[in-house]
Amino acid sequence: MNYEKLILHSDEINELLARYGVKFGIYKNNEFKEQLFPYDMIPRVIGSEEFAVLEKGLAQRVMALNLFIKDIYSDKKIIKDGVVPEEFVYAGSGFLVECDAVTPPKDIYSHISGIDLVQGKNGEWYVLEDNLRIPSGASYPMIARELCRRCNPKLYVENHIEENRNYSSLLRKVMDHVNTGGHSVILSPGRYNAAYFEHSYLAEKTGAHLATGAELIVENDHLYFQDYSGNKEKVGVVYRRISDEYLDPMTFNKESVIGIPHIYDIYRKGNVALINAPGNGVADDKGIYYFVPKMVKYYLGEEPILQNAPTYLPYYEEDMAYVLEHFDDLVLKDVAEAGGYGVVFGNTMTKEEKEKFIAMLKNEPRRFIAQEVIDFLDIDILDEGAIVPRKADLRAFVLMADQPYVWKSGLTRFSRNPDSFIVNSSQGGGFKDTWVLSQ
Repeated sequence: MNYEKLILHSDEINELLARYGVKFGIYKNNEFKEQLFPYDMIPRVIGSEEFAVLEKGLAQRVMALNLFIKDIYSDKKIIKDGVVPEEFVYAGSGFLVECDAVTPPKDIYSHISGIDLVQGKNGEWYVLEDNLRIPSGASYPMIARELCRRCNPKLYVENHIEENRNYSSLLRKVMDHVNTGGHSVILSPGRYNAAYFEHSYLAEKTGAHLATGAELIVENDHLYFQDYSGNKEKVGVVYRRISDEYLDPMTFNKESVIGIPHIYDIYRKGNVALINAPGNGVADDKGIYYFVPKMVKYYLGEEPILQNAPTYLPYYEEDMAYVLEHFDDLVLKDVAEAGGYGVVFGNTMTKEEKEKFIAMLKNEPRRFIAQEVIDFLDIDILDEGAIVPRKADLRAFVLMADQPYVWKSGLTRFSRNPDSFIVNSSQGGGFKDTWVLSQ
């Protein structure tokens, strides 16, 4: 691919990204620290035929997950039929009893899904994780490509690359599809949130109001945006970038100061749409992930196109026996953790650490999953002027309106540590643009 000229502008592009505020904030030791999200100029390239398979598989998976969430908060047939044990639903932190029997506008729960995949060296794609609560990251390849166009405006046409600027129009389509009547709002916790750049960037691109909880009020069973002059505008859809527990202090965490009192009351009545729906965490629990291929068969009557990474649940006796026998060959994940935290590799533990972990595993089998360590396909990055291989994943975005729309781009994250499989930005990783070929 003809991207060599981009490499010459690497420092310039990263300086511009820093100037635009393309940073990633993390809380560590109760302190907020903001750091640059390093951008690598060498793109990940996916052929059109290969992406067509991913597109079909991602749409299938998200449709099944939406049906699962709807079922769990209504008839619970998948539990009654013994496909998913009730312990895996009700014992998970993502299940919210407050969401039971609450149906969102148009029956859509996961309007924006971020599905994390890795490609093995055999060329096979595996799903590592489903992010259905507040998946972030689409803005980073958007702004990076926007800046790269300034360096070489013809590059993407000459290389037959699918457009990625349409993410904002897809997001707008989603918001308009479920809007109950009124303005669209992107709800942000504010400047010190880890993804604040994305909140403001997507608000600008979609034409939605960027607001904090202090600017939104509930009156007469409707939601209003109130500007600095006191003028009020009715709101019909809120793309909320705050967690469930902080959304409404009257329903969830009463100590929340970033939410909107009584917004959940009017959501129950169908007077405002929330993107994504509260309670989605029931479906992106790492324990529930094990059952997604079964969901595809159960709800859609189809064979899953995309496969999970080989996964074992210590909850089941036979899986526990396998995990204990092959402990050194597996990666163990705490289902309650995210962002690369709570992930341990069996072969990196000392004898004492293994004994302690296994005791904890036996005592809390629901808390962990175990997976085979997939030998990721290495992709090239620039490291101090040299091209070197590093592990990388792909966060693909599926947006749900009248049908699922798979964005023909994505966020490729890579590890800057040559010995690490952890690519999360919170763990020091960088990101790339993802080029999907149009032919």
